[in-house]
Amino acid sequence: MAIITTGKTFGTTDAVTSVDLNNVANAATFNDPVDETSLELITSGTNIGKLQIKDAGVTKAKIENVANLRVLGNTSGSAVAPQEVEILDDDTMATATATTLATSESIKAYADGGDIGVGQTWQNVTRALDETSYTNSTGKPIMVKGRFNGNEDDHTVKILVTPSGGSEVEIVFAIGTNSGGNVASDGCIIIPNNTSYKFSTTGNTITFFQFTELR
Repeated sequence: MAIITTGKTFGTTDAVTSVDLNNVANAATFNDPVDETSLELITSGTNIGKLQIKDAGVTKAKIENVANLRVLGNTSGSAVAPQEVEILDDDTMATATATTLATSESIKAYADGGDIGVGQTWQNVTRALDETSYTNSTGKPIMVKGRFNGNEDDHTVKILVTPSGGSEVEIVFAIGTNSGGNVASDGCIIIPNNTSYKFSTTGNTITFFQFTELR
C-alpha cells in the first residue's frame, strides 16, 4: 500500500508541466501505513501528518542484542540513554562494584556464607601458645574456644588478631585467677574470614590446654 498519495494520475500521452507537478506535490497526502504494526500517523496536535512509533510498537526482538549477564539500565548518576549494566554471578561478591547487580542465587549464597554455625561443626584442632600464626581461610567466620589448666597461681592467655590488610590487635582470651594450684580458665572468640590469629601467655606455667573450633 502506498504511503504517499498524490491525488492525481497521468496518462501515457499527457504533457506534464511545472504547474501540474506543483499541484501533485501540494495535493499529496500521507497515508497511515496500515501494513506496519509499529508506526502510525499523528492526527492531532502540532505534529499532524507525521509518523510516530505506536505505543508498544517496538518488540524486544527489534532492540539490539544485549550481552550475556547484562540488563538495560542507568548507573551513571545522571539522566542518560539506557546502558548495559553488568549482572554478577559471584557467590563471594568479591568483584562487586557500585555499578553492578547480583543474581538472587549469588545474594543468597553470600548471605548464607556469612552466618556462623550454618554448615559448620565443632572440631578439635591443634594450636600452640608460642605465637604460631593461624589464618581463618574457610570463607566464613569461625568460633575459637580454648580450655587451660595450671598447677600454680594466676595465668593469662592472650590472642593476637590481625585482620586482612589491618593491624594486629591484642585481646585477653582467658584468665586463671585461682591461687594454691589447680588453676583453670576458658576463652572463646569469633575470628572473621581472612583473619590471622595467634596465642601467647603470661604468668605461671600452663600444664594442659585444648582448642576446639566451630568451622
